[in-house]
Amino acid sequence: MQSINSLGRRKAAVARIVLSEGKGNIVVNGRDSKEYFPITMQQFKLAQAFKLTDTVGKYDVVATVDGGGITGQVDAVRLGIARALVKLDPDHKPKLKAEELMTRDPREVERKKFGQKKARKRFQFSKR
Repeated sequence: MQSINSLGRRKAAVARIVLSEGKGNIVVNGRDSKEYFPITMQQFKLAQAFKLTDTVGKYDVVATVDGGGITGQVDAVRLGIARALVKLDPDHKPKLKAEELMTRDPREVERKKFGQKKARKRFQFSKR
């Protein structure tokens, strides 16, 4: 089996995924995923696509992540893994789509507007 490349994005984070046959190791930016994402919920999110498709321990993942924060990076890697599994076997798509792993979350930070304190907050209005 050749390695499969895919891309995942969330907020400002971009994750490039390389999926290949292996023992289930996940490496993020040259470090082990448990070291890079130490929180249990983040580790659950990384393994979620493999658990849904019954492919735990069959594939190795090498991820390169740029930009964003920790949560955005985890979600970007998760989307990339799901897309790679669908490229590998299109029969996985309904299971992953049911758990909303195939959906790219479009929410971005709204920009600050001039004449205002923040994106939506205004300066205090004084009538008199």
